Amino acid sequence: MNPWEIRQEVPPIEGYLHLRKVAGLSEKEWAAAEIGLANSLFAVCAYTEGDKLIGMARIVGDGGLNFEVVDVAVDPNYQRRGIASALMTEVINYLDTHAPKSAYVSLIGDLPGQRLYQKFGFRDTAPSIGMAKRY
Repeated sequence: MNPWEIRQEVPPIEGYLHLRKVAGLSEKEWAAAEIGLANSLFAVCAYTEGDKLIGMARIVGDGGLNFEVVDVAVDPNYQRRGIASALMTEVINYLDTHAPKSAYVSLIGDLPGQRLYQKFGFRDTAPSIGMAKRY
């Protein structure tokens, strides 16, 4: 049995902000996280037996045409234990159940995560390229 537990729930704001920081993702403001997390289509978290948030993943989008996998993060102290794969399995199970056949599912992943995402069927979008604008 794993010393961690997967729960289908939106992460608490404080834990979300902390996990993004320790996992090396860009930091977010509390007010933005409060709005964004409440508007998740789906979220899944990993917790230690002591209820410490150690991993998370979310899906955002319009629920029909477009879905985006975001915030896939695992605390570096708990990486390489299958947590990211367990989180992505939950993400894919949600998409398999809720995404229409013509839906477009995207994600922007850092290089270390590409092998993980490929394992779940994600492919490079070349010749298209990802673009972003930050505020």
